[in-house]
Amino acid sequence: MRWSVILNITGMLIIFLGMCMIFPLFFGFYFKDQSIIPLVQSMGITIASGIFLIVCFRRTKVEHISHREGMAIVAIGWTAIGFFGAFPFYLGPEVETFVDAFFESVSGFTTTGSSILTNIEAVSKGLLFWRSLIQWLGGMGIIVLSVAILPFLGVGGMQLYKAEVPSPVPDKLKPRIRDTATVLWKVYALISLAQVLLLMLGGMDLYDSLCHAFTTMPTGGFSTKNASIAHYDSVYIDSVIIFFMLVAGINFSLHYQFLRGKPLAFWRDSECRFFIGAVILLIVIVTFNVYGSVYETIGRAFRYGAFQVVSIVTTTGYVTADYELWPAMSQVILILCMFLGASAGSTGGGMKCLRVMLYLKYCYKELFLLIHPRAVKHIKIGGVSVPEDVVRSVLGFMGLYVGLFAFSTVLIAGMGVDFITSLASVAATIGNIGPGLGMVGPVDNFAQIPYLGKWVLIWCMLLGRLEIYTVIILFVPEFWRK
Repeated sequence: MRWSVILNITGMLIIFLGMCMIFPLFFGFYFKDQSIIPLVQSMGITIASGIFLIVCFRRTKVEHISHREGMAIVAIGWTAIGFFGAFPFYLGPEVETFVDAFFESVSGFTTTGSSILTNIEAVSKGLLFWRSLIQWLGGMGIIVLSVAILPFLGVGGMQLYKAEVPSPVPDKLKPRIRDTATVLWKVYALISLAQVLLLMLGGMDLYDSLCHAFTTMPTGGFSTKNASIAHYDSVYIDSVIIFFMLVAGINFSLHYQFLRGKPLAFWRDSECRFFIGAVILLIVIVTFNVYGSVYETIGRAFRYGAFQVVSIVTTTGYVTADYELWPAMSQVILILCMFLGASAGSTGGGMKCLRVMLYLKYCYKELFLLIHPRAVKHIKIGGVSVPEDVVRSVLGFMGLYVGLFAFSTVLIAGMGVDFITSLASVAATIGNIGPGLGMVGPVDNFAQIPYLGKWVLIWCMLLGRLEIYTVIILFVPEFWRK
């Protein structure tokens, strides 16, 4: 393990993060708000810290970054980015403690969308834009962005890409990994721009359109309004955001194929069919469950049912209704949506539909072999046999996910938090959802979670965003041995 390489690259990532603070600073100057000084101070601290790491840990030219070094860079890099991204919040007047600032920053970068801010509309415009920008950067991944545009990560980039891209099997669209990362980011930026324009057509100003596009495409869910998307009370805006949440929840390699003139790419992909089919089924069930009991017309039941289902299953976390007032069946479905998640290769969180599909097929295979013990049966996705190592990886992931969820829930409950809040807060953070139930419901926030509880949830957010393995492997003794 070459620490000079790991910390040198981490320093470069920190400098890149500091340079990104120029964008919210522009809005701070434009609106003449109180975010200017905190942002300037944060930029100076961040860039200086990055330069310090580069100077202290100079490295010679590296021909290859090992698999272990790639995972260490991603885990340490994301933690460092969350740490330095917290300074604009901490140095401003809105956030009192550093743990709250760190929580808000990690929630942004991991696209979780859980917040400790109690009055979002009172926060300065520059800081709110920073809050949205870090979700947009975190959506496709800071490391992937760096692989795409910064030449120092050109060699060994595949190890970083594999360690960070949210997919059991990373899609390599181009022979060179930097070209793959560039393609994904171009598609990501193009779709984000399209959403900005459509939101402006619906009456949003440019600032709010940018902020909401920057938090929809990464399935982040931070809004500039206290009531989230419900503030606008617009069928058009609800529809636009539902559409782009679905787009963000689909594998981005399919969007690339679609833009290259292959419109049937979505239908041919079995995971995409599974994802869309599951969303439609869940919308229908929730719509009929809330019709009559909560909403008097089928149209309103469909509008609010569809928005909440799509928002939770894609792990975006926007809200247009207080679903804690809905029947228990709908609430349970939304909790299950938190675990299901979106497609592999998307910006969504959760377990991912591809893993759920593989797990269900594995269960069916075991049942089949009980009936036909001598049969040879392979697990296939899209007509292609899935390698055994991928199946083992998925089973291991599912076991770790459930185990860490249970362990973290027990920790939160042990701090005096009620059962519903403990369960929902961990589900919402490890799945990178945002809102949960109880004290962290759709009209509440995470400010009331105990101090130590916030550290546990920060851990959960990183676990969810980096797909469990990249973080948890750092605690395996063999990882550090030669």
